[in-house]
Amino acid sequence: MEEIKVLPSSLKDFLKRLFLKAEMNEEDADFSANCVVKTNLWGIDSHGVLRAPIYMKRLLSKVVNPNPNMKAIKDDGSVMALYDADSALGYVSGKFGMSIAIEKAKKYGISFVLVTNSNHYGAASLYTTMAVKENLIGISATNVIPNIGMKGNKKPSVGNNPIAMSAPIGGDFPFSLDISLSSVSGGKLLLAAKKNEKIPKDWAVTKEGEETDDPQKGFEGFLLPMGLHKGFGLALFVDLITGVLSGSPFLHDIKSMYKFSDDPSLTTHIFCAIDPTYFIGKDAYKKSIEEWRNTIYATPMIDSNMRQIIPGEIEYKTEIQREKNGIPIPDDLKNDLLSIAENLKVDASFLR
Repeated sequence: MEEIKVLPSSLKDFLKRLFLKAEMNEEDADFSANCVVKTNLWGIDSHGVLRAPIYMKRLLSKVVNPNPNMKAIKDDGSVMALYDADSALGYVSGKFGMSIAIEKAKKYGISFVLVTNSNHYGAASLYTTMAVKENLIGISATNVIPNIGMKGNKKPSVGNNPIAMSAPIGGDFPFSLDISLSSVSGGKLLLAAKKNEKIPKDWAVTKEGEETDDPQKGFEGFLLPMGLHKGFGLALFVDLITGVLSGSPFLHDIKSMYKFSDDPSLTTHIFCAIDPTYFIGKDAYKKSIEEWRNTIYATPMIDSNMRQIIPGEIEYKTEIQREKNGIPIPDDLKNDLLSIAENLKVDASFLR
């Protein structure tokens, strides 16, 4: 696949100007553009600029509200709150929700904030790392359209609901785990199909729910959860504590931004923040987390030239590399971005 590499700063400036053309305010456009680019810098290309065309389509049609008026459904000043995002772009909802969670955690030591009536919010770790910057532990999850199911299901029963957890651990980067709950990504099935390879039977099932080692049939069907009942249970729990708990759409009532591009997604996000020093104090936490980190790094390895890594380390190293060498943009995506730029009269010479 042909691709070009672009400077992160050029890509962010371009995306910000697109968001401004869609009538987002300066602050939200800047934050959203930074979220998109940061995701690509981490190497999570499935949730980065690849999503820009559908974001712009929905913003320009006002399906996604470029200037939302977020309101409290319930916030009595305690550790918990529920807010309506007014169909905001998910990045804007995410910043809003985690900011409230951070404020409450600083006051009470912990927080639990739900933001409903939202849309695709990208990588969940964008928000958990916001908490880390304030020396807090962050947790975030969201419900999405059903696209995974158990063996025996005739159709997908729950979303591939992502969960992220981040914590300050000293050193150059935070602990940051961001996972979705399918056994593999759909992209791995497509790659296997292109290579004419068979897939393990615990990756996916056919559209009739039958076991398969055919990647194409698996892609046309639905994915199985990681660890089967373990991933399935976690996915159900995320939907329960987001959609159900907020009194909002859940499971099959959530809308795909691709299949239903003219409808709000109606997703709900959860944001939690925890002050680690509440329990053992600042100095004790710093000492213990340093010992914890060093113990992980001291894990004996079969290959003496290798070292155990901590979640968040790969993304940190990828960001350094891509800041230097650029972010890869496949040709088909480049053409989509050029088309949007031409229609909106936004300079995209950095893509040529």
